[in-house]
Amino acid sequence: MMGVKNMRFLLEVLVAALLTGMLASMAEGRTHYYDFVLKETNFTKLCNTKSMMTVNDSFPGPVIRIHRGDLVYINVHNQDDFGVTIHWHGVKQTRNPWSDGPDHITQCKIQPGTNFTYKVIFGEDQEGTLWWHAHSDWTRASVHGAIVILPTEGTTYPFPQPDGEQLLVLGSWFSGDLNKEYEEFFSNQTFETLLDDNAFTINGEPGDLVPCGGETTHRLLVDYGGTYLLRIVNAVVNVELFFAISEHNLTIVGTDGTYTKPKVTSYIMIAPGQTMDVLITTNQSLSHYYMAARRFTTFTANATFNNMTATAILQYRGNYNPPDVPSFPTNLPLFHDWESGLGFLPLLRSLATPEHPVNVPLNITTRMFITASINLVNYTLEGTEVSHLGASLNNITFMDPTSSILLAYYRHTSGVYTTDFPDYPPSYYNFTGDIHIHPLSVVATKVKVFNYNESVEIVFQGTNLQGQASDHPMHLHGYTFYVVGMGTGVFNNETDPKSYNLVDPSERNTITVPKNGWVALRFLANNPGVWLWHCHIDRHLTWGMDTTFIVKNGETPETSMLPPPAYMPSCAAQSPIRIEDFRDSVELVDEINVN
Repeated sequence: MMGVKNMRFLLEVLVAALLTGMLASMAEGRTHYYDFVLKETNFTKLCNTKSMMTVNDSFPGPVIRIHRGDLVYINVHNQDDFGVTIHWHGVKQTRNPWSDGPDHITQCKIQPGTNFTYKVIFGEDQEGTLWWHAHSDWTRASVHGAIVILPTEGTTYPFPQPDGEQLLVLGSWFSGDLNKEYEEFFSNQTFETLLDDNAFTINGEPGDLVPCGGETTHRLLVDYGGTYLLRIVNAVVNVELFFAISEHNLTIVGTDGTYTKPKVTSYIMIAPGQTMDVLITTNQSLSHYYMAARRFTTFTANATFNNMTATAILQYRGNYNPPDVPSFPTNLPLFHDWESGLGFLPLLRSLATPEHPVNVPLNITTRMFITASINLVNYTLEGTEVSHLGASLNNITFMDPTSSILLAYYRHTSGVYTTDFPDYPPSYYNFTGDIHIHPLSVVATKVKVFNYNESVEIVFQGTNLQGQASDHPMHLHGYTFYVVGMGTGVFNNETDPKSYNLVDPSERNTITVPKNGWVALRFLANNPGVWLWHCHIDRHLTWGMDTTFIVKNGETPETSMLPPPAYMPSCAAQSPIRIEDFRDSVELVDEINVN
């Protein structure tokens, strides 16, 4: 009998150990490995064939599909002629800024003929749709793709299981050589000229309404009576977009890798860098319906821009005579429809359930008020004073350093950056008024330093300097934040906080600062490292609308930054200065005055 009891006891111990191991494995998630090969690939759009940098010969690039809690390694092989970095947009990269990706902030470019492996660490609470893209120069126009984070295995969505799902990546198409167009633009820029997309795309195709379009238009096949989850990514370089489906409502259920309370709408407005998860119910007559994306424009009305609309087709399965032309969404707002664009911004709310809780910081320890402006930058070139467009945060026009800020911080190297990014602008005025004053600004590499676990509130204020007010979708690397308030005009620090939503505010990684308006956000600085803040309109980023946050280590190894990997790309190649035209005259930095 003792032998039987011992065997039973050993069997129970073994089963318990196996179950514990299985649960631990489920909690830790799985590890996935991807190879990304960067090289030139030919594509034909708009009656023209061009070569452009891609990942694995695809546009958009490959999809990373994982479950919540999984770990991913991506080995990037650069077989192109240009150096590049990759950013995992919205991924928290917990304690691991070494794999975040922005050029000369956390690493330098992966040079041609070399490779670098990224370790992509997702936040424990991240679930939904994110994306990845190049983060050097403007290469993200063709180097980008989606990230799908499914619920933890054995769990499900906080909404009924859809009958199917579809990724819709909204992109930019430039017919020429973007690198050459980029240089030409910055040497001839004015307020009225833009380096503009020749077309927009849906899953790499511009659709039926462009020259030589139609044959390759993307189609989504659906069954009548179904519910489908659309994962929408705005990978466009410089433009916010309206999106709608003819005769079908959209129910927003998630954004930026977090879930939201369901919100029914006839259209969405989505900024560069943002993602949205929406449900559609296929309950209309069997037919073909256009899905359409059109730009939302908030800059000066006298600037010319591409007015092409990208289309794809929602096509019902079944026996019926298809229409000659799919029906077009009449509810798709027009380009300058401010009411529809700005009215959409405050609609979303977090779920705020026990499974998906909200943790808004209430006892704020650091407050910042940051103005986002378009400026003129004056400098001397060959004895002549020249003006170019610039952009700033609190009148600081950010300049990339000659090496990685992260490496300099880790090694305690001086002279790379200063830690005096201001909490407030140098002067106060009617930020949204028509008086085009020129408050003093500086071109510099200034960063903001936070202690670990600080509770931070930031109010971003849009300005009308130079009469160039426009939307600014601001993106924070390494974090999500709660959007607790938003409004038009100048922020009032006495009355506006009374309307803050501290109960179920939306949780985002990218939020639009509305034209001549403000947005208030809060987050807990609990992810140590070096993290970039920037406008996700690449034109504004290139002009210097960015800064860097450094979050210090906590008091334990578990609250401290991870050590660097064994290999990081060399910083021998200097980053282009983000104001232009300094390509051949780095010494001119000492002569710059920004007014």
